[in-house]
Amino acid sequence: MATQQYIEAAVAKVGELKDGEMREVTLAEGKKALLVNDHGKLLACGHKCTHYGASLKNGSYSNGRVRCPLHGACFNVGTGDIEDFPGMDSIHTFEVRIEDQDVIVRAPARALESDGWKRTPKMVSASPSDDRIFVIVGGGAAGATCAETLRQEGFQGKILMICKENYLPYDRPKLSKTMTVDPLQIALRTADFYKTHNIDVVLGKAVAEFNADTHSLTLEDGTSLNFHAAFVAPGGTPRTLPVPGMDLKNIYCLRDPQDANFINSNVEGKNVVIVGSSFIGMEVASSIVKKAKSVIVIGMENVPFERVLGERIGLSLQRLHEKNGVVFRLKKIVKEFRGVDGQVRSVLLDSGELLDADICILGAGIVPSTKFVKGVKFERDGSIVCDQYLKAAEGVWAGGDICRFPFFLNNELIRIEHWGMAQYHGKLAAKNMVGKQVPAQSIPFFWTVLYGKSIRYCGHALSYDEILFDGNVEELSFLGLYCKHGEVVAAVSLGRDPIVSAIAELMHHKKMPKSTELKNGMPDFVQLAATL
Repeated sequence: MATQQYIEAAVAKVGELKDGEMREVTLAEGKKALLVNDHGKLLACGHKCTHYGASLKNGSYSNGRVRCPLHGACFNVGTGDIEDFPGMDSIHTFEVRIEDQDVIVRAPARALESDGWKRTPKMVSASPSDDRIFVIVGGGAAGATCAETLRQEGFQGKILMICKENYLPYDRPKLSKTMTVDPLQIALRTADFYKTHNIDVVLGKAVAEFNADTHSLTLEDGTSLNFHAAFVAPGGTPRTLPVPGMDLKNIYCLRDPQDANFINSNVEGKNVVIVGSSFIGMEVASSIVKKAKSVIVIGMENVPFERVLGERIGLSLQRLHEKNGVVFRLKKIVKEFRGVDGQVRSVLLDSGELLDADICILGAGIVPSTKFVKGVKFERDGSIVCDQYLKAAEGVWAGGDICRFPFFLNNELIRIEHWGMAQYHGKLAAKNMVGKQVPAQSIPFFWTVLYGKSIRYCGHALSYDEILFDGNVEELSFLGLYCKHGEVVAAVSLGRDPIVSAIAELMHHKKMPKSTELKNGMPDFVQLAATL
């Protein structure tokens, strides 16, 4: 067996780093690490987020963990473990020692290589003596993370993950942002990975009936099986419109890589109409507007994103889209899709206006895919009601888009359609499936990218009393704080990274300043989080 090779270097002097300070240090040419002063103790770990490789030095540090500035993933700087998502892997940790006044970091050479910097947590193998069957319904972020976490937590029974789509679990947010994606290139794990870790994956089969009372399920092909425990996370179904012509060809809901690829390949020189002025619709518009002949967005709101981001931010983002060639028809609804020879050719609005349309794309949200589930409590929208441990019934847990659970900051039942939250649900459910009692305590975090400009959002604000702004919304460099009854319930930023990451940490620890304090002046949120 080859001897482990190490690289070490003096990277700083004692006392150089302030408490809570992070610094990217070089061990050798092209070999870097993150050095952190964690309440007086120097720690070293991997310097890149395992999600998309963002530099963690640009993130925020708080109470022993670093949060990625781009998408909110959190890593424990002492263990390297991923504690919040997105991302499938953890980071490495390295030895730190003091010689005279030099801070020396020593790391395995392999952990510093470009193909070895991610660390997959150790997993157990299945055991023939363990006859338990744990079923995962859904092959998205929640299901994939649940399967891995079960093995990481020591479960040695059979794991069966049932995926309705024909693809292995993949990075779904890329569909509306990079519409040329290849499902193999954005797969979260390879087929060999699942095989190695004894995770059985069934592709292209839907569950026709899931019964929480009898712990049984039946696939659409008639196959039935019983299980000891289950995690239900099938995601959502794109919302369609109850109007004439919905069955015409060339009307698409962006749901899988095939949809994304087809839309991208067929919009060149076409009149495209997008129904929906929130995140999916606007991301698609920004992706295709330079290729299409025209892009018209139909929205029920006064401005795009109004429901989530508010009118002032929505108007500024509308102007950004218009500057790039997107046309809007707002405060309008579709009355009819009209076609020729079975293919859509125009869209009739409630105003009487008729829009030319060679292709229509629906971005009107999703409906929880739960009609096949029995024996659990449902909300009116079809979501499954869970407790703080994501438990929906005895031996059954739920997560992702279909899950409604109590938000730990106010105990309000919420449903979150975020990629990172789905992964968090998968991890949490797996821990609780093996007997732990870990409550949901994550701050929702999501992002969108429009014309190279990235918007970050954390928290949850179905309603709010006011928005406090810092910066210039019209110039697209700002922070917005959504407040309700004196509490900051959510934050959004553009061009102000890593401020939302820092605010997410402050909210997580229930240390976010009150709105009355913030009206007297905004603090340095990054520095404030580092002092926790």
